[in-house]
Amino acid sequence: MMNSAFRSVHFTASRLVNPNPFSSAILHFLPLISVEAAPRRSTPLRFRNAVSPSFSSPFCSSSTSSSPSYIPMAGGNDQVPPPSSHLLEKQFENFRVQLDDSAALREQIRAVVMEIESATRLIQANLLLVHQSRPIPEVVEKAKEKITDLRKFYGQLAEILQKCPGQYYRYHGDWRSETQAVVSQLAFMHWLETGTLLVHTEAEEKLGLNSLEFGLETEDYLTGICFMSNDLPRYVVNRVTAGDYDCPRKVMNFLTDLHAAFRMLNLRNDFLRKKFDSMKYDLRRVEEVYYDVKIRGLISAGDPPAVQGVQAQSS
Repeated sequence: MMNSAFRSVHFTASRLVNPNPFSSAILHFLPLISVEAAPRRSTPLRFRNAVSPSFSSPFCSSSTSSSPSYIPMAGGNDQVPPPSSHLLEKQFENFRVQLDDSAALREQIRAVVMEIESATRLIQANLLLVHQSRPIPEVVEKAKEKITDLRKFYGQLAEILQKCPGQYYRYHGDWRSETQAVVSQLAFMHWLETGTLLVHTEAEEKLGLNSLEFGLETEDYLTGICFMSNDLPRYVVNRVTAGDYDCPRKVMNFLTDLHAAFRMLNLRNDFLRKKFDSMKYDLRRVEEVYYDVKIRGLISAGDPPAVQGVQAQSS
């Protein structure tokens, strides 16, 4: 009786403090309920497998689910590549073939260019003999023997480029510097023989080039002429040492006309422009040699005074 009265008083006081008596009441009744007094009910067999189809435990792996929205993991055996991957693979396969063909073609070009470079070195070695007061006709004739080889090598280049029509400028850089050196040697030989400039068409004829298919580029020709002017100051000094006091005047007049012709061109700030600027210093060196010879009275006073306007142009 006392326990029942105590529970009633306590339950009434709890309702005054907490309007929701469920939590408080269950807390007070739980200690008084015996675990053995409430036997566990067994779930009927018909309700054991009645699991909601939308329920899934967060701790279960999605790989064991039989849901139709199953997405395979990346790299699985059942993954089907998208159609765009086939296009990507085909594109890069074409790139690989193109690059391999281009590399093979460059190897053929490089083999011929090495032959051109070797022939040019031999011509240059022969022309260096003019600085040792060797007879000019003998030196030039020996150097001309290699021109036939150069024609053959440039013919081989033309045959190689016929395999890829329209790709001349793509591979032109592979023989550009060698062609500029060839033009330089040919122009120097021509000047030693005639005292005049080797024109563009004559250079193409010597090399067997055709301006329509495989020709001599204008910039390569001009750069080669600038290279040729670099050899003239040394030639003048050696000729004066050998007693040829009229050589400075001839070279000075030639370089003056050549320098004036180059000034007609609107050259950008590139490699050709830098080589043209070096021609100005070549002309100045030749002028200094001429002035020294003139002041010392080693040339006759009847020489044409064509040098008066040269200093103003070179400056």
